[in-house]
Amino acid sequence: MLRFVYVVLLRIFSIIYFVPKMSYYANHPEKYSPEERYALAQDVIMRVTKTARIKTEYFGKENIPDKNGYIMYSNHQGKYDALGIFTGHDKPCSVLMDKRRSEMFIAKQFIDLIDGQRIEKNNPIQQIHTLNVIAENVKEGKNYLIFPEGGYGKKNDNSMEKFKYGCFTSAVKAKCTILPVAILDSYKPFGQNSLRKVYTKVVYLPAIPYEEYAHMNASELSAYVQEKIREEIERREKTA
Repeated sequence: MLRFVYVVLLRIFSIIYFVPKMSYYANHPEKYSPEERYALAQDVIMRVTKTARIKTEYFGKENIPDKNGYIMYSNHQGKYDALGIFTGHDKPCSVLMDKRRSEMFIAKQFIDLIDGQRIEKNNPIQQIHTLNVIAENVKEGKNYLIFPEGGYGKKNDNSMEKFKYGCFTSAVKAKCTILPVAILDSYKPFGQNSLRKVYTKVVYLPAIPYEEYAHMNASELSAYVQEKIREEIERREKTA
């Protein structure tokens, strides 16, 4: 929280400038392409990370599919997760986010800018509708980032909660490529009361084509993807 407050205070004039700009871009998609809106989002993220003294290492960027229309599934640790992943991912991408959190100041403008989807945790009907919308958008060539854990609580290590398999129905229905993403130490930037420079890692694992998981249901696919991410995290922790 201390780092977040520090960034807000130090970047107050940038916030005054960029928040309305993000809203304007989001409200005028006829003027600004997905690439232009995503470029603005990345610009904002890079300013935040620089001020917040966050350094992220990226691995496996060659695994990012050349063809659009895929879903990234990642473990979840804190407020910095999506920002860290997007910085190393140059192709326009949207995100699925808890509706309550997405309505907070700055988060709202950011999610609107990248045309994110909002999910209501206690509304199963809305959840199904949203996941179906994502599946249709992916079929049309849109990329998404989803955190199957659903939340991150108060993380202080790289452990994971069991993935919620429901969000994998989007991939199954879209028959799309899946890009597993492993993040390490991403809980540190905004989860520790410190202003010391922090280091995180983002690993884009080998993509999983539809043919590889076509025989699986959503529950099996969820466990399959989580195990790949878990193995990568454990491997990197052992060699750190």
